[in-house]
Amino acid sequence: SDLQKQEERGELLQPLIFVLLVLCSVLLYFKVSLMDPGFVKPEEEEGENKGQGVVIPQIPGDVKLRRCGYCLVKQPMRAKHCQLCQHCVRRYDHHCPWLENCVGERNHSLFIVYLSVQLVVLLWGAHVAWSGLYFEQSWEWLQHNIFLLMSFLLILIFTIVVLLLLVSQLYLISCNTTTWEFMSSHRISYLRHSELENPFDQGIILNLWRFFC
Repeated sequence: SDLQKQEERGELLQPLIFVLLVLCSVLLYFKVSLMDPGFVKPEEEEGENKGQGVVIPQIPGDVKLRRCGYCLVKQPMRAKHCQLCQHCVRRYDHHCPWLENCVGERNHSLFIVYLSVQLVVLLWGAHVAWSGLYFEQSWEWLQHNIFLLMSFLLILIFTIVVLLLLVSQLYLISCNTTTWEFMSSHRISYLRHSELENPFDQGIILNLWRFFC
């Protein structure tokens, strides 16, 4: 049959890989959106606070860890309360409306993996859509190709958005800072009173190693 001939020629390998990538992307989406991003729990306060001075010795001693006015837990360094999730999140980066979950200490690295896989899927989809287009200046051509053309433009928009998000995230990770710290450094006490512009930065290689490993 034609299907067997395509399999023998290896023509089914690429569609299979693409489907597996899409499936992987969907599974990563649900994993990141449903997992605990690093919620601060009352019973963990003491253990969290003891470890902060060892990890971040550059923070001035007069900067006090404050108690959250919403959930009443003592916030570890770099934690922030998310009013949408109604929890304080350790190493809070941002609340992602697409995931309907926060990106924090526990799911940040998986979020980067999800963005990377999603970008590969989008680039592959854009290539497939572009390869199916042949341009002619006629109304009949537009009627027959309008759906494919709109699909390509939509994929292109999503690709640009995901690419910009992934690049910005990797840049912040290489500096060992978060989106929240980058955008609100003037309002965060441990950054505003620090002698260093970024007291958490330990060099690009070490920052990346500690984040992913």
